[in-house]
Amino acid sequence: MARALSDPVSPFAKAEGPAGQPAGNSKWSDFGIRLASALILAPIALGALWSGGLAWEALVAVAMFGLAGEWTRLCGLKRWNIAIFMAVIASLLLAVTLGWIAGLLGMLLFTLVTTWRFGWFAAFGIPYIGLGGFSLLWLRLQPQAGLRDTLFLLAVIWATDIGAYLAGRLLGGPKLAPRISPGKTWSGSVGGLIIAGLAGALLADGGHGISLWALPAALLLSLCAQAGDLLESVIKRKLGVKDSGRTIPGHGGLFDRLDGFLAAAPVAVILALLAHHGGSLMVQGVMP
Repeated sequence: MARALSDPVSPFAKAEGPAGQPAGNSKWSDFGIRLASALILAPIALGALWSGGLAWEALVAVAMFGLAGEWTRLCGLKRWNIAIFMAVIASLLLAVTLGWIAGLLGMLLFTLVTTWRFGWFAAFGIPYIGLGGFSLLWLRLQPQAGLRDTLFLLAVIWATDIGAYLAGRLLGGPKLAPRISPGKTWSGSVGGLIIAGLAGALLADGGHGISLWALPAALLLSLCAQAGDLLESVIKRKLGVKDSGRTIPGHGGLFDRLDGFLAAAPVAVILALLAHHGGSLMVQGVMP
């Protein structure tokens, strides 16, 4: 708990300059392994997304299993915490089978029980993980715009990661939040925001041009993803850990890879609900 912290391994952290690099390594030394991980994981995610149904539900459930396990370790528990594990999974099942109200009520109930049994910080993992997982399920399961809205979310967050990586490595500069995560720079944050906005606007117009209607949603989701990354850095700094795990080579644990989704997915649901009359969070008629 007391050991000194360097910048955590995350889509932004290792990407942004010398403060986040291992001593003596080139600033591009992790590029190959990060690329290899992405080439393996991205097709799996896209295949499950395209298939929808059970494939997507299984992918999200596996991710939630892993996140629940990492959370118990981050909280310093000596063994697998069956209460948190079952709370997250049961909430997701309620959300899928009985509707979103039942899912939210289930998460609230399990959060209260876990707070009583293990304390508020451990219980925080239930809404932190559960809301993100529930949102990813809900978004994809929408009958008309589920595929395109979820694809839009994935594209924006991935573009944020790529833009932050490239801009942070190439430009460096002033630190974004040195007390929270010393390796993050303003150039990386702005670069991620710009690339994400362009990616979302291009995708929304089907690759035929740039849709200005979709740009605000893309920028908002990118900001939320970056806020999620900072939140994870705050949590790990508070707990005195560097990485959430070593599940994904070049990236760290699942939290280090999915922190942006956990923060941005609930916002994507809100945007989709606000644009419900148009069937898509990207505004009616924007994307074919």
